[in-house]
Amino acid sequence: MQEPFKAILVSRDEDKKQSVAVADLTLAELMEGDVVVEVEATTVNYKDGLAITGKGPVIRRWPMIPGIDAAGTVVSSEGDAFKAGDKVLLNGFGVGETHLGAYARYARLKSDWLIARPDGMSAMETMAVGTAGYTAMLSLMALERHGITPDSGPILVTGANGGVGTVAISLLSKRGYSVVASTGRLGEADFLKSLGASEVIDRAELSEPGKPLGKERWAGAIDAVGSHTLANALAMTQYGGAVAACGLAQGMDLPSSVAPFILRGVSLLGIDSVMAPKPLRIEAWKRLSAELERDKLESLTTTIGFDGIIDAAHAILEGKIRGRVVVDMMR
Repeated sequence: MQEPFKAILVSRDEDKKQSVAVADLTLAELMEGDVVVEVEATTVNYKDGLAITGKGPVIRRWPMIPGIDAAGTVVSSEGDAFKAGDKVLLNGFGVGETHLGAYARYARLKSDWLIARPDGMSAMETMAVGTAGYTAMLSLMALERHGITPDSGPILVTGANGGVGTVAISLLSKRGYSVVASTGRLGEADFLKSLGASEVIDRAELSEPGKPLGKERWAGAIDAVGSHTLANALAMTQYGGAVAACGLAQGMDLPSSVAPFILRGVSLLGIDSVMAPKPLRIEAWKRLSAELERDKLESLTTTIGFDGIIDAAHAILEGKIRGRVVVDMMR
């Protein structure tokens, strides 16, 4: 384990110009933590794309190894929570942002950030889900806690071709919900319907400034886009409905009004996948293991090796990625 291993390292010079390179590191150069994990699989999320390209203020410690998700095997542990040989899973907790992340052969992490890999799921399958799919499940669970059922009405999914969107469609349809998928790539309509979407609409219907209130079209929504799209989703949610907000692909702003909240009793549910409490994480992953149809998961997944991470990071921001990207770190 003292031999150097490859890692993607994002650095910044005195002029704050960012650069990305593949570097050789050793375990001694990793950050603090009580568990060393050999990373077997990871993924490329939208946040990872922002980190590598520098198009978003994701990285807050320099230099940084990006990669917010990891699945692997414990090599060593200083505590009792895990032992060598345990199969573990990580999502978030500042890894890839303030703590050296998963785009390396090894990661030194804190045991509180890890959960045991769900029974029956391989490392590659958990990363096919990744933070994006895990966020989709957290969003579905939030809608359910609010009382939104399949009988309540259709559910809007924005950014439908992305990682959150594709998994959300699959999960919702499996639970019996009627799904309205919003996408900027209408040529992918057949693919989205194969995942379970009942209707596919052009994202242009939602992405421009709209009215404070619109026609009631859905009982709830899972929104990974933000900005005008989220505002319009709220404006078209039926009385007593709810929207789970979990992303900002269009923007961080929310150019809305109080009208949906005070005239229709609509609720806006915030979804945080980074610091979610361990019981909630375990529940979400238990349900993902049981409810996510593996053939659908495979159909929305592309597999790459370590050498393809940087290109994939650029492609995901350019809207060229459909579904999920899994990185096989062992090849």
